[in-house]
Amino acid sequence: MENTVYQELAEHLDRLPGGFPSTPDGRELRILRRLFTEAEARLACHLTLIPETARVIAYRCGWVHDKAATMLESMWQKGLILKLESEGKSPRYMACQFVVGIWEFQVNRLDRELVADMTDYIPVLFNADAWRRAPQMRTIPVNRSIDPKLPVMPHEAAAALIRSKDHFVISPCICRKERRMAGHGCDGPLDACISFGDAGSYFIQSGIGRPVDRQTVMELLETADRAGLVLQPSNSRDPAWICCCCGCCCGVLRTVNTYPKPAELVAAPFAVQLDDDRCTGCGICLERCQMGALALKGKTAQLNKHRCIGCGLCVSTCPAGCLRLTRKPRSQQPRVPANMATALLRTAWKRKKIGPFQLAAEIGKSQRDRYLSSRRSTNNA
Repeated sequence: MENTVYQELAEHLDRLPGGFPSTPDGRELRILRRLFTEAEARLACHLTLIPETARVIAYRCGWVHDKAATMLESMWQKGLILKLESEGKSPRYMACQFVVGIWEFQVNRLDRELVADMTDYIPVLFNADAWRRAPQMRTIPVNRSIDPKLPVMPHEAAAALIRSKDHFVISPCICRKERRMAGHGCDGPLDACISFGDAGSYFIQSGIGRPVDRQTVMELLETADRAGLVLQPSNSRDPAWICCCCGCCCGVLRTVNTYPKPAELVAAPFAVQLDDDRCTGCGICLERCQMGALALKGKTAQLNKHRCIGCGLCVSTCPAGCLRLTRKPRSQQPRVPANMATALLRTAWKRKKIGPFQLAAEIGKSQRDRYLSSRRSTNNA
């Protein structure tokens, strides 16, 4: 296949933590062509995970400052790159991984062709081995399923996470929206993605999401529980978002569900235990479970622990109280990075896309380009 700027961009995205693997039929290139112009793709290849000003990026790609600055701003508005802003300073731009990242920002730019390409690409994009070692999301239980006696860390409880935040944004779930466009969606709430702080700034400025107060978010969590949605925050103790996911639409859950042992792929500190003697065989838990971990044998529920992801949806509505969450043994407790930066680096490290030497080289290159771009600006003045 002829080498194109889109192949260069695909390789560039694959070097980022989330990855962007190639396919024999080039479906990943079709997706990029639908999202990026050739000029945008060429410019995106010069961005890294280090935030830099338009002046530095323009120097690196050989463009004049004004051209680069205009295009970088346009690309940010389209959700193709990230932007950091500080009062009194020039905006800084950085590369954005495809998932979780660029794709979620396209929620208002979807069409049937793009959705069809992405549906085909998701199974390739989801690398089970990489996800097992460094998942981008984790599962926490719904509030009503947590027994007061159950030892729970603050980052493992949705209510505690919400109380620790000050700024909230609610935006549409791209998974649910794309599945509906493909004719396979459910009737779960569409506005079901919660972002915090800087993570929600793009959704507000682009008009995709809306700022809300803490009480509205708590009410959304209750709605999610009633609708049977799994709570999946970003995989850090200080998460950037919480997604309310269903097994029929969520790209992660749909893919995980195709494996025989989802419990081994999902980062979750808890698992469900079943008291057979108390079970009345009502079957409510079967409807609630998104992973098919429960089945009826005669008049008693049967639990397949290999499929349980510890979401607590079956616990919160069991009328007989025969289901409860328990903490997994220490050896099975997932490691949760402190923040998003650490989580991204860990993902890249586990995927063998970056190591200490590569990271040092990127930092050195950025510092060099900052210096040289400042020199060019001074000489031009």
